[in-house]
Amino acid sequence: MEKFQLMALPYSDDALEPVISKETIGFHHGKHLLAYVNNLNGLLPGSGFEEATLEDIVCNATGGILNNAGQILNHELYFQQFAAPRADNKPFGRVAEDITRDFGSFEAFKDEFQKKGATLFGSGWVWLSADKEGKLVITQETNAANPIQRGLKPLLTFDVWEHAYYLDYQNRRPDHLSALWQIVNWEVIENRYQQ
Repeated sequence: MEKFQLMALPYSDDALEPVISKETIGFHHGKHLLAYVNNLNGLLPGSGFEEATLEDIVCNATGGILNNAGQILNHELYFQQFAAPRADNKPFGRVAEDITRDFGSFEAFKDEFQKKGATLFGSGWVWLSADKEGKLVITQETNAANPIQRGLKPLLTFDVWEHAYYLDYQNRRPDHLSALWQIVNWEVIENRYQQ
C-alpha cells in the first residue's frame, strides 16, 4: 500500500455549488491532488523521507519531494475547510475575536485577504495563520509553500492556482476569492485555532 492516499472529501462533489462547481471539484481533487499524491509516493523510495509525516517533509525536503508534499498538505487543508454555501457566513469564537483584534473588523480582514490573493503573481496560496504569540497574519505563499515553513500555524487558505477556479471563473480571480467566503466552514477554522 502506498504511504500517502488521496483524501476523501468531507462533502459530496456538488456540495459547494455554485461557488465551486462539481466539475472543478472533479478536476481539482480527483486529478490535480491525485497526481501530487501519486508523484510523492513515486519519489519517496530511497529519499530518506519514507517514514516522515507530510509536515516533516514540507519543512525539510527540497525539489520535487517538497513540491508534491506541499501541494498535498495545502490541498488537504483547503478541501477540509469548506461546507455548503451559507448567506452571511461569518467566523465565531476565538478566531472571530482575534480577527477583529488584529485586523480591525472581519470586513477589513476579508478585504486584505482578498487583495493578497488577487495580487499574488503567478501560482500559489493566500493564508491566514497564527504566529507563536497567537497574532493572526496573512501571508502569500508561492507555488507549493506553506506557512509551517515559517513557523506559523496555518488556519485558512484560498488556492490561487488557476486550476482552482478557471473552469468556473476563467481569469476572474478576484470574483472567485470573494465568492469563497460563502463556503468557509468556520467551525473547522476555529478548531484549528484552538488546537
